[in-house]
Amino acid sequence: MTEAGITPKGPPDENPASASASAPASVAVAGPPLRDFAGFTHRWVDAEGIRLHAVEGGRPSAPTVVLLAGFPQNWWAWHKVMPRLAERFHVIAVDLPGQGHSDRPQEGYDTHTLASRVQAALTALDVPKYWLAAHDIGACVAFSLALRYQDHLHGVALLDAGIPGITLPDTIPTDPERAWKTWHLAFHLVPELPETLITGREREYVGWFLRTKTLSPTTFDSAEIDYYAASIAADGGLRAALAYFRDAAESARENRAALASMGGHLTIPVLGISSSHGSIPDMAASLGPWAKNVTGAVIPDAGHFIPEEQPEATVDALSGFIDHAGVG
Repeated sequence: MTEAGITPKGPPDENPASASASAPASVAVAGPPLRDFAGFTHRWVDAEGIRLHAVEGGRPSAPTVVLLAGFPQNWWAWHKVMPRLAERFHVIAVDLPGQGHSDRPQEGYDTHTLASRVQAALTALDVPKYWLAAHDIGACVAFSLALRYQDHLHGVALLDAGIPGITLPDTIPTDPERAWKTWHLAFHLVPELPETLITGREREYVGWFLRTKTLSPTTFDSAEIDYYAASIAADGGLRAALAYFRDAAESARENRAALASMGGHLTIPVLGISSSHGSIPDMAASLGPWAKNVTGAVIPDAGHFIPEEQPEATVDALSGFIDHAGVG
């Protein structure tokens, strides 16, 4: 594993001498407390001028599985999944720009810019090819990453996500039975109002999503809600979280343009994972028009936050997908 541009332990400001001299200066962001995680190591890596935080563990010589989380979470969204995946695989969970302990740049939150930065981080981590699994906004980034960097991927699993230009509905439903799942997509686009209403109430806002969009409202305890809210409440955290939604139209245009340039379809294996009570009823069917090799899985007894609601079933679905593809 190359050490260029990588901080092996602790955030960048705690280990200034360990980063490459050629890496651009970067100030560690204040956010949620850094959590020790048995068997895994925290790393910070230069990704096109910003620092991304990654958590790495498992079997170094085994196939690599990269994990991306969505709103309003960070790498910890996968903490129930990572130990079991690590029994068979080399596992890397990445905080996207604006999440957790990664930098929060002022701009560049369309999914193709984000995908480029994730790929740059994985190249710096000396990962030539990998499996990719991603949830929610992470899945939006993962789809764009697959469009741009198919040669780096064995396959991609996308969990319950409205992907701009792909699985995201053209119109937001207004009937009460469905509107509560998607209302925020429009709200986050409104200039200034979300910042006015959410600032100072980040915990209440994050808590609503974590409690309401799970099948069981006790999935997340108070400490976990505090942890995820701290990332949104940190300097630049809310701005970054909203930017993903505000750049969605650009992400959709870039997705469609990339698909047109490559014949209209992804060619790598794609797994669409839905849940019994999630936001996208059938991810595989939604992805089918855009990929040649799509399979689907529906996780029972789960809402939107599948990896934390049903971690064992999530690992089984991911492992089965990798085994069935037979590569990597």
